[in-house]
Amino acid sequence: MRPSHLAPWLGFAAAALAIAFAPTVADGGLLRLLSEVLITLAMAQMWNLLAGYTGLVSMGHQAFAGIGAYLLFVASDRLGISPYWMVPVAGLGGALLAAVVAPLMFRLRDAYFSIGMWVLAEIVRLLVAKFPLFGGESGVPLQAVRLVEAEHFQQNTFWISGVIGLAAVAGVYLLMRSPFGLGLMAVRDNELAATSIGVNVWRNRFIAFVLSGFGFGLAGAAHFMGTMFVSPDSAFDINWVVTAMFIVIIGGIGTIEGPLIGTVIYFALRELFNTWFAMSGGWYLIAMGCIAIAVMLLAPRGLWGLARERWGWRGLSVQRHPPPRDETAHPSPLPPSTQGRTA
Repeated sequence: MRPSHLAPWLGFAAAALAIAFAPTVADGGLLRLLSEVLITLAMAQMWNLLAGYTGLVSMGHQAFAGIGAYLLFVASDRLGISPYWMVPVAGLGGALLAAVVAPLMFRLRDAYFSIGMWVLAEIVRLLVAKFPLFGGESGVPLQAVRLVEAEHFQQNTFWISGVIGLAAVAGVYLLMRSPFGLGLMAVRDNELAATSIGVNVWRNRFIAFVLSGFGFGLAGAAHFMGTMFVSPDSAFDINWVVTAMFIVIIGGIGTIEGPLIGTVIYFALRELFNTWFAMSGGWYLIAMGCIAIAVMLLAPRGLWGLARERWGWRGLSVQRHPPPRDETAHPSPLPPSTQGRTA
């Protein structure tokens, strides 16, 4: 393996080691913040998979986060199973919902798809709020937390968040390096051209849509497991998608590094505005909006896209290059005496 191909895996290994040993040096408050960072990174990567690599801009992926959270709470409490084991099941719940609604949502295009996803999320939120099983508008606590050791709960929640965040980055990277990822980008760039060379547009979009729903389901379940309480307003809050969109736009849409950079910048700005400048909610949103607009005007491809264009940084690039031309594979030119005699 060439050094350029080995570097990403060394980075993943270093991140995994940092996550593994973080609880030994970080206190409870820092672990909660790092868990939120990792969960948000996973959501940003999943939203970027759909918007940046597939060309489908969703404003309703909070539906999958909410379904994953409620599935973990209800199943853990009703079945008496540790919530840790229900996190993968919650992801499958998000994937199942995505698979069910995909045939309907894929009939919509561009802005209609975005609005349709937002309407879907609102419908799911209203349905959840109507059933007493889900606690109605008041929400429901995680009673199954009594099945796990209280002193290790926060540490284990952080590790689960770390696995989800790291898997989201590595998973998207591997996916986009595969032939399927190449077909996905072909669909994004030109649907008609992709169809003409044999790419199954509907299948590729369906797989990416289901995977993004699975990722949001995992992230939503892990986040609310850490808070031990979920309600319809918090689980199906559109700010989940707005935050992911902000992160991807300022970091660089259609890149692996974009959500990484955007997540760091987002939380740094949040801590700066809320803690140091003590901004109220309204001024905080105005400041974040102005930053997003400035980045879109000055660096339409995001900060990582700007760095790549200006300094040639590659990082976790999934760009393909044609193989080098083999001169020996081409026959030598015909002698002058024979030229013009061939058909």
